[in-house]
Amino acid sequence: MQKSFTIVATVLLAFPAETIAQNNTTMNAVQYPQTRKDLSVTDQYFGTTVADPYRWLEDDRSAETNTWVSAQNKVTRQYLEQIPFRGAIKSRLEQLWNFERFSAPFKAGAYTYYSRNSGLQNQAVVYRQKNNSTPEVFLDPNTFSEKGTVSLAGINFSKDGSLVAYQLSDGGSDWHTIVVMNAETKEKIGETLKDVKFSNVAWKGNDGFYYSSYQKPYNGSQLSAKTQEHQLFYHQLGTPQSSDVLIFGGSKQPRRYISADVTENEEWLIISAANTTYGNELYVQNLTVSGAAIVPIVNNMLNSHQILQADDAFFYIETDKNAPNNKIVKAPLQTPLPDNWVEVVAETKQVMNATTGGGFLFCSYLKDAVSQIVQYDFKGKRMREIALPGIGTASGFSGKEKDAELYFNFTSYTYPSSVFKLVVATGQTTLFKQPKVLFNPADYESKQVFYKSKDGTQIPMILTYKKGLVRNGKNPTVLYGYGGFNISLTPAFSVANIVLLENGGIYAVANLRGGGEYGKAWHDAGVKTHKQNVFDDFIAAAEYLQQNKYTSPAYLAISGGSNGGLLVGAVMTQKPALCKVALPAVGVLDMLRYHKFTAGAGWAYDYGTSEESKEMFAYLKNYSPLHNIKKGVSYPATMVTTADHDDRVVPAHSFKFAATLQEMHQGKNPVLIRIETQAGHGAGMSTQQLINGVADKWAFVFYNMGIVHKAL
Repeated sequence: MQKSFTIVATVLLAFPAETIAQNNTTMNAVQYPQTRKDLSVTDQYFGTTVADPYRWLEDDRSAETNTWVSAQNKVTRQYLEQIPFRGAIKSRLEQLWNFERFSAPFKAGAYTYYSRNSGLQNQAVVYRQKNNSTPEVFLDPNTFSEKGTVSLAGINFSKDGSLVAYQLSDGGSDWHTIVVMNAETKEKIGETLKDVKFSNVAWKGNDGFYYSSYQKPYNGSQLSAKTQEHQLFYHQLGTPQSSDVLIFGGSKQPRRYISADVTENEEWLIISAANTTYGNELYVQNLTVSGAAIVPIVNNMLNSHQILQADDAFFYIETDKNAPNNKIVKAPLQTPLPDNWVEVVAETKQVMNATTGGGFLFCSYLKDAVSQIVQYDFKGKRMREIALPGIGTASGFSGKEKDAELYFNFTSYTYPSSVFKLVVATGQTTLFKQPKVLFNPADYESKQVFYKSKDGTQIPMILTYKKGLVRNGKNPTVLYGYGGFNISLTPAFSVANIVLLENGGIYAVANLRGGGEYGKAWHDAGVKTHKQNVFDDFIAAAEYLQQNKYTSPAYLAISGGSNGGLLVGAVMTQKPALCKVALPAVGVLDMLRYHKFTAGAGWAYDYGTSEESKEMFAYLKNYSPLHNIKKGVSYPATMVTTADHDDRVVPAHSFKFAATLQEMHQGKNPVLIRIETQAGHGAGMSTQQLINGVADKWAFVFYNMGIVHKAL
């Protein structure tokens, strides 16, 4: 089933270490803005009173909160702009970022589409070409708004390619609009659909499409706790959105997450429904029969499933039912219940995810967090393993059933993301597009190591650094982790990390429990009352790096975003002497109230909630970063980062955490919060915003480690 998208020498700067130390003493006397406390705000949990004096910061649209944000950003900017080498870091990043990059192409109708960024464009431009003609601009997101805050958030073509629906996000918000257009003439069709969230666009012929949304969670300036009922609509082209038909969900079938797809043969509507981020129901509707009922294939949320494709006889389903590492089964169209499933591709010791294209199944296996791709036919016959250019991450391998060629991306920590072409019939692969980055991979290496966590579990970690690294305990090191939601951290190139690597640094990524690297058991070992395993795994990674003299506490930074921001917040409050710098980004930091905001209630499979039991409340409170900041403790140099349009992990988490940390922390290390404007949960940021953010990060890290930066 096709899925549409989306050599410079370095010299030492003339800033001797003693100058850095002198400046650091002056700058560490940061005068933080005064944050009002309301001691009357408390909650009761099973007889325990919990104070929440900064709750007023949850109202991110109030004038008082906006004033606080401006004051915090002013202090942060003053601190960062006094760092003597920040400008040099930014200049180096602008050099590094200025390279042409492409997405993998895909076909729709008579055209091949792809996105391209010439280098420093704020957003990639969508191009198309017919046969070997000169490429033309199809959509240029850089022109969507005067301020450049509107970005392309998704694009879906009808089967024949004549129509396109594309989604727009303003400031990185999860709330999107949908614009419909004649793909040939680029003429807009009908009105723009508003208030769409967490949605695919699934075309039903050329008549209309299915999409999903909630009622908006804002009531004036107040954030509502009710964002529970996702709704699947059908939009008929040429009719107003107010006439759209509710197909599934809403108050009659309350589900938090509903997505729809239409099989390539356009005979079946597929509906996936869930209440948390793990486990889903499956429903189908026969589109060839007028008024056909929506019928269940799986009517519980105990496992995860997705329909990969349908032919004249079977649905092909990827599932972890009775197969924690996933398998592929086929289900008869007329009797598709699990009792009738027949195995096509068996479960293995490696976790598997599948795609389809060119009339074949492509199974991507993870072996210790690196990719192995195997091609099967729909009878389950193993055709071949697809040759990859190295040890890393391969993704893509999807297309239409009759595509003779497919495209995929390959990347690693030292291999810039490149596009390869695959001939489906032979398995032959050739390099299609490779970016020219000012980076020589031969100068660097990645090494996978395994270390023991607190309970003896073996955890993999990949270290990337410049060849010839000396283990003297003084290498600036960033330890990155996530550990949640069945998400796997696999090797990926980041131009942002070059600055660290070329300054003698180490980039370390630990594959913690809670992720998906080893299947469902690995995920479940890091959820709810097992969440401490994740933090223990991360702490053990830091201790391994220090014991083996890759680095030491004075030269270690810990970093993570979203659930990874929770990881950093928990570890820095449990082990404040573990590292010199902490970088919690868009983190879930208030574990007692996370489920009361936007989509937070859907994270309960991983976290549990403070209201479900006395035991769960006590467990959450015991590690909740916000509730474990202690007065008089010296915490690491901390830069909390969030964004004003983050409506997934609302900025209140970061606001309250930073305010409490500034109040309680005692020591010379700075505690700052950097609040990006016109950006969301890691989405919607322009190239310049990305460069500025990375420059601030490395300046903060190097400065607080006392590192003298190398730059051009």
